[in-house]
Amino acid sequence: MLDKQEFLERLQLAIQQNKITLPTLPEVALKVKAAVDREDSTAAEVAEIITTDAAIAARLLQVANSPLYRGRIAIDSVQMAVTRLGVRLVRSLVSSLIMQQIFQAKSTVLEERFRALWEESVHVAALSRVLSYQQSQLDSEQAMLAGLIHNIGGLPVLTMAENYPELINDATQLDEIIKFVGPTIGSLILESWEFPEALAKIPGHYNDADYNGGDSADYVDLVIVARQQIYQLEGGIISLDKLGFEANVNIVNIEGIEEEVIQVEEILLC
Repeated sequence: MLDKQEFLERLQLAIQQNKITLPTLPEVALKVKAAVDREDSTAAEVAEIITTDAAIAARLLQVANSPLYRGRIAIDSVQMAVTRLGVRLVRSLVSSLIMQQIFQAKSTVLEERFRALWEESVHVAALSRVLSYQQSQLDSEQAMLAGLIHNIGGLPVLTMAENYPELINDATQLDEIIKFVGPTIGSLILESWEFPEALAKIPGHYNDADYNGGDSADYVDLVIVARQQIYQLEGGIISLDKLGFEANVNIVNIEGIEEEVIQVEEILLC
């Protein structure tokens, strides 16, 4: 059995020695983030940045015309898409597209595990977004992003795992390593991306069933409850209470929620 603390220390050393690099946000994502963070940014400015990446531009047009967002008039320009979706949602969607690319294995050995990790993040993101609707202090687009990045620390773990045949052939042990090591590495990644504290702290707490970040629900609470519901996990009572749910509730069965979750998943998995 591979020692989890030893694996963490080896991974941290590999990162320090540039043998394994942390995921980075491409220039287009950084520019979109900077533009959206400016209060005076316009849809035209954001659209101009996005059009430099044909794949992202095409995807935004697809999302703007999806059942979740489409209006009476079909959208056929990036600027119209940004105007319809809003710059905050566009930032989240750009980040999700970039992360979908990041969640790609560099070899075929662990390709299935990378894909599974991405799909798990999408499921959590979709439910987190829907859960945020009744929380006036939380933004639904940030909630979706919270779900997408909650387990991003698992990516370098999977990259490192390719050097350990015993991990590749033992799914249970690999899951335990990701659960133990992922939070520390995920926090490093989001700090390097200069994400706000409200999101940057998610990797370090999403597995904490007793998490209590204050009087009001935050993005960590959304992710904890989303995972608790999707994977039938124990705990999360404090987070459930802050979101206004009873301990044994099946949130997905509440009328309308499942349909909305599916719509968000379709956008992210398309």
